[in-house]
Amino acid sequence: MSIIKKPDLTDPKLRAKLAKGMGHNYYGEPAWPNDLLYIFPVVILGTIACNVGLAVLEPMGIGEVADPFATPLEILPEWYFFPTFNLLRVIPNKLIGVLSMASVPLGLITIPFIESINKFQNPFRRPIATTVFIIGTFITIWLGIGATMPLSKAITLGLF
Repeated sequence: MSIIKKPDLTDPKLRAKLAKGMGHNYYGEPAWPNDLLYIFPVVILGTIACNVGLAVLEPMGIGEVADPFATPLEILPEWYFFPTFNLLRVIPNKLIGVLSMASVPLGLITIPFIESINKFQNPFRRPIATTVFIIGTFITIWLGIGATMPLSKAITLGLF
């Protein structure tokens, strides 16, 4: 059993902290104006700066020229379909492969129902949900990398 302490907003020390913009994430100060006027623009501008930096460092014209009359040896889907593509490619029974691909959106649909069980938002207070998320992310990245490799190395990634 844990005790959640609510802040005393009549405390002058706490009010002085809040007036300086300190402690708003811990004491429940609303997102306006601190988060919406300060933190969000910094994050948005940082994201734009990263995108512009990557575009300058890796321009598109460096790759090989597209030839509409030549079919590549292996046709790959877009990068965000790599994990499910690898599942379909590796599983020998295609019906089971299609069912495993269908299980991805079904699993995502169950997340709101599973997440509503725990009232906490802190990931350290939700160890099961955090562990499932980390393992799922690891498996997705592993399958995504394997989709770009030959079929013999698609699951092991050539490591073992």
